[in-house]
Amino acid sequence: MDECSSVPSAIEWPFNGTLSREWVSNLSSTLDYTSRFLGPSRLPSILPVSVADSLIAAASKLLHREPNCLRIDADPRCSIVLVGDIHGQLHDLLHLLEIAGTPSEERIFVFNGDYVDRGAWGLETYIVLLSWKVLLPHRVFLIRGNHETKFCTSAYGFEQEVMVKYGDQGKHVYRKLLGCFEGHPLAAIIAGCVFMAHGGLFRHIEGSQPKRGKKGRGRKLNFKSDHGVLRLGSLDELAAARRGVLDPSGQGLDAIPGDVLWSDPAREQGLIQKYGFDSLYIPGVPIERF
Repeated sequence: MDECSSVPSAIEWPFNGTLSREWVSNLSSTLDYTSRFLGPSRLPSILPVSVADSLIAAASKLLHREPNCLRIDADPRCSIVLVGDIHGQLHDLLHLLEIAGTPSEERIFVFNGDYVDRGAWGLETYIVLLSWKVLLPHRVFLIRGNHETKFCTSAYGFEQEVMVKYGDQGKHVYRKLLGCFEGHPLAAIIAGCVFMAHGGLFRHIEGSQPKRGKKGRGRKLNFKSDHGVLRLGSLDELAAARRGVLDPSGQGLDAIPGDVLWSDPAREQGLIQKYGFDSLYIPGVPIERF
């Protein structure tokens, strides 16, 4: 079979805007094909901008309605699959759905962020995940990672990927994607006992914040209480945090979202600035209970 006869037809948005399992399956298999056999610039002929816009808008509406911290419970007959960084590895995602089974009433998926950057198919990966979210919003949950930010997507390749694939319409598609990134929840509590977030724990902050240092300069910030204990934030503080920003900085109103997205293990005790963001990890330092 020659290439012309085997190229799949362009994806069409359902007339009533309601996705079906067949539609999502066709989208996944079509993007799998294009990623293997067609050049990046041919993606708009298969996934038109209008279809991408409609899917991103539908998913973004759902995501923005969800709380900062999801509460995910399931009855004993329902399994919960937790998934880490995917980073644009479309074929790994599709293989995972083959071996674990696709989302269903009996199978919940919780993805822990970093869907884009580094891999060559970040856009296709994210589009597939959004389609599952729209199809089964109460069975597919998409937590935000630090790569779902303008800072990371500009530095690690996703912005350029979108521009290459969509050309003159790339800026438009990228802006829509950034708006969707802002809506992702920050964390989840699963089965009442597992706290899941892309980065890590977050601090309780009192009073004024110290000024930020220059990017790349590792400056230690002191947020210990009077008795020398670093106090962690509460779930109530997490629930009230402002998450709808492109680049949570770890400062001011962005402190909690910044911590949740960026906290990484470090050798130093206390708060360390990393890539211009505060990174929280406290080996050997007492902390108050979460």
